[in-house]
Amino acid sequence: MSLRSLFQIDSCIFRRKPVSELIKGATGERSLKKVLGPLELIFLGVGAIIGTGIFAITGIVAAKYSGPALVLSFVISGLVCVFAAFAYAEFASMVPVAGSAYTYGYASLGEIWAWIIGWDLILEYAVSISAVAIGWSGYMVNLLDAMGIILPKAVTNPPGVGGGVVNLPAILIIMVISCLLVIGVKESARINTIIVIVKLLVISLFIYLGLFHINTTNWHPFIPFGWSGVITGAAIAFFAYIGFDAVSTAAEEVKNPQKNLPIGILGSLAICTVLYIVVAAVLTGIVPYFELGNTNAPVAFALTQIGITWGSALISVGAICGITSVLIVTMYGQTRIFFAMARDGLLPRFFSEVHPKLKTPVKITLLLGVATALISSLFSLEVVTQLVNIGTLAAFIIVSAGVIVLRKTQPNLQRPFKCPFVPYVPILCIVSCGGLIVALPTITHLRFVVWLVIGLILYMFYGRYNCTIE
Repeated sequence: MSLRSLFQIDSCIFRRKPVSELIKGATGERSLKKVLGPLELIFLGVGAIIGTGIFAITGIVAAKYSGPALVLSFVISGLVCVFAAFAYAEFASMVPVAGSAYTYGYASLGEIWAWIIGWDLILEYAVSISAVAIGWSGYMVNLLDAMGIILPKAVTNPPGVGGGVVNLPAILIIMVISCLLVIGVKESARINTIIVIVKLLVISLFIYLGLFHINTTNWHPFIPFGWSGVITGAAIAFFAYIGFDAVSTAAEEVKNPQKNLPIGILGSLAICTVLYIVVAAVLTGIVPYFELGNTNAPVAFALTQIGITWGSALISVGAICGITSVLIVTMYGQTRIFFAMARDGLLPRFFSEVHPKLKTPVKITLLLGVATALISSLFSLEVVTQLVNIGTLAAFIIVSAGVIVLRKTQPNLQRPFKCPFVPYVPILCIVSCGGLIVALPTITHLRFVVWLVIGLILYMFYGRYNCTIE
């Protein structure tokens, strides 16, 4: 193979996959079973969105970037997600196929962009799962400490952090969730619904207890790090909202997806945005913001600081349940994106095989479980959180651009749900996501570029020659 033929930019890398072909490809032996309704989708969204964002990330963002203006950081992140959610809802109702933004990019912008966004989403979900597992580990260790069970730092911290060697609890929870997802999505959704109900009750309890202990002096100065800190905080706190993307990955397994997917995406986002804003206000009102950066369990820590130790223990239990639901949905989402790319031939089709009885992609689930367990055991929470945000923001930009392009190139396609005010809402999403990307630390940009370069090399050597699209 000549150097020229290997690296030339020909028309094939911009080929698009027709919507009709995408839908047709979601049938047969490599298809997934339709089992999810609107309520289950909302609970999937809430399960994925509310977790580490409230129970772990809030402390880091408040202490280092936003201060009491953490509320504003969540408002800004929430608005950006609203713009993106409209774009996702249009695509999800129009193309109810596994793969989320990867599939949407294939239909609207072409293969190279689909590959970029798919590769990007693999990173996003991998580090997101790892971050959530680290948060889960922090609350579990906190709960065990309260019970008098002290685990050695060597097995609860990553290397270089407090004498740590490996984060063993993070590894164990990922392995358990991987096994659950292998069994089946319907069973996973049922367990997720129960856990989400417990999580919402615990958050409501924290808000109720905290309201009576708010000290308004803790809100002064309100913006201690300036507006640049608020924006950077919004870029990092953005991690808390990305769960609604996981709802769209379930498209192929949804009953009546044209109606139910927009309900699941927009409904879960609306519920969670309100809860984030209220929790941020209460948290920074009862504990000085600069004290919240010393723990991976800020909500439980806050109640301990005001003397409600029983509440702290209960919050830890609720947080463990809540973060577990995030792991379920996020791991589920990652496997479906990998599955869609493998089914299209951009990744080895070996991974798109579905178990004949369980009807789940067992090989992908186990592979990704091992990979994310390794990441969560070796890196700190702050490192993986920053990396997942830039991947999500890039995905939102491509999906929003896809809505504009597809409205122009295929205006007659049936759109059960339409993003309002096109092209203005997608443009707002593109601009705001771009602004948040700029606000992220430089090291995050560098890591992301390295990942994309690796992905492009893999595409040039494998994906472009093995894709099933003619």
